[in-house]
Amino acid sequence: MNSFFPATSTWVIPDTVLPDCLSEMALDGARGNEGIVLWLGQDQGGTAQVTHLIGLRGTLIRKLPNHIHIEAELFNEVADVAFELGARLLGQIHSHGREYSLDLSTTDRIYGLQVPSYLSVVAPDYGCSLVPFSACGVHVFKPGAGYVRLSQRQVSEKLQLVRGPHLPFLVVGGEQ
Repeated sequence: MNSFFPATSTWVIPDTVLPDCLSEMALDGARGNEGIVLWLGQDQGGTAQVTHLIGLRGTLIRKLPNHIHIEAELFNEVADVAFELGARLLGQIHSHGREYSLDLSTTDRIYGLQVPSYLSVVAPDYGCSLVPFSACGVHVFKPGAGYVRLSQRQVSEKLQLVRGPHLPFLVVGGEQ
């Protein structure tokens, strides 16, 4: 496997990340749209640590009730930020509405990032309800298998929630 994308077996996530991400996604959820927050961090020896949250704004992202479309130029801006921080994109959380499941949609699977060990979390209720990770769909991209949803036991084993400060929340895109 490419050493730029080492196999990750554990994600260390401060316990402030989920509430902060839900708060951000709820801004779009209040308008009946999906929301998204990207997670940057470092990984080493099979452990990835989330260190920064990225909110996306502006005309290069479209958030709709059942779809989020991010233009390549916006991902380029995210890559620039990650490079400046000495971090990489580890994963993301996005929301689905009540009428949708916590599984990744066909669109998520086809057009979502297909990077080894990329973590993709789906929050319910457009992010408008404060829920624990156990109420979310947690998926990991595995080469040859695509996105695989983790069982509740795997979520509790692989996501290490640690007491931590609120992570830096950076906005990338138009409306700063």
